[in-house]
Amino acid sequence: METNLELQQGTSMPRIGDTAPDFEALTTKGKIKFSDFAKDKWVVMFSHPADFTPVCTTELSGFATRKSEFDALNTELLGLSIDSIHSHMGWVQNVRENTGVYFDFPIIADIDMKVAKLYGMLQPNESETAAVRAVFFIDPSKKIRLIMYYPLNIGRNMDEILRVLEALQISDEHKVSMPLDWKKGDKVIVGPPKTLDELNARLADDSLEKVDFYLAKKHL
Repeated sequence: METNLELQQGTSMPRIGDTAPDFEALTTKGKIKFSDFAKDKWVVMFSHPADFTPVCTTELSGFATRKSEFDALNTELLGLSIDSIHSHMGWVQNVRENTGVYFDFPIIADIDMKVAKLYGMLQPNESETAAVRAVFFIDPSKKIRLIMYYPLNIGRNMDEILRVLEALQISDEHKVSMPLDWKKGDKVIVGPPKTLDELNARLADDSLEKVDFYLAKKHL
């Protein structure tokens, strides 16, 4: 059954595991078609409510100053707000002149709200004309792997965004799960045994930290 929000937007909101909806858009780096964007890379796509606003300025400055960390994780940044390309360009230059921080990643000019509606970034009980602070983590196959939503007045946590991005990548590579508060270098959770033979092997494996047979951790 569709929610009221889905009915108002005329489309279902993307969910974890869905293929990221495709679109074409004008950005501060030129026109893009999302299905062709950042081939063989992860994408962190994030929306902000408006240019020339205080919380958004701190957030995009955070993405900009830590862009090298996203680069090291084979990840492209892609911003969005319901502003014109001229507003984006003026804001980018204003921040650079005042703080020295340069938003060197594409920001979508979503003046017709097309992409914001496609991704459920417009939430009428918060605002009908400004996107909430959404973050979509999209893997190289263009599958949505994790979604965060924040209201207009609360800034995001860049450490957490980078933490979960790295967790997703390491989990994929090693087929493991991450416990509470995991960060790089911490032990990871290995999958529970599915047969008696696997159970017996687990019990005999002294290399694991075993809380019980179903909860075991190891260093990678």
